[in-house]
Amino acid sequence: MKIYSLCLGELSTNCYIIETLGNNAIVIDPADSAAALMKLIENNRLTLKKILLTHGHYDHILACEELREKTGAEVFIHEKDEPKLHDTVTNLFEWHGKGSYNEVKEAKTLSDGDKIELDEVELTVLHTPGHTSGSVCFHGCGALFSGDTLFAGSIGRTDFPTSSVKQMQASLKRLSAIEKDCTLLPGHGPQSKLSVEKRSNMYLQDSYEDMI
Repeated sequence: MKIYSLCLGELSTNCYIIETLGNNAIVIDPADSAAALMKLIENNRLTLKKILLTHGHYDHILACEELREKTGAEVFIHEKDEPKLHDTVTNLFEWHGKGSYNEVKEAKTLSDGDKIELDEVELTVLHTPGHTSGSVCFHGCGALFSGDTLFAGSIGRTDFPTSSVKQMQASLKRLSAIEKDCTLLPGHGPQSKLSVEKRSNMYLQDSYEDMI
């Protein structure tokens, strides 16, 4: 297994591509530039099988439909964020996006605890609402793909439609309870280690509740 990372789009969103031993691929958050993603996939002779979305904001999904159309890959998103694939207000494109939005026409919905499996790769879906009601993290293969829930030294915003400070608090507690250390691969910014964030990220401390 190998993980590639690309920073894409006007909001510098991290997109991850997991390469399996069977030369298949999973894309997590195809933020923009389907051409750049397809180039990496084709140059490494991979077959894209699954597209996983940590949440439904436009800056994480702009290349999703083009990738789905080109490859036939299955798209997965939490059931509470699936409506954002079709709504440019709640996915924030109408507020901040540029150009045109290519609506994601087909997607399968996820629930907490679901398993995403491809060859030797197994990822567990952790429902972590707060940034959006349907935000998820994907945990497995020594990594935590945390979307806009947890960043290195910070967390995602909680002032958008379907955001919730209280839900974010509960989600961060859940991530803090993960015992085995793993690489933190967030939706924006540099990667980290979960152990480092537990020690140094103020939002993972008990005092976070007192800051609200």
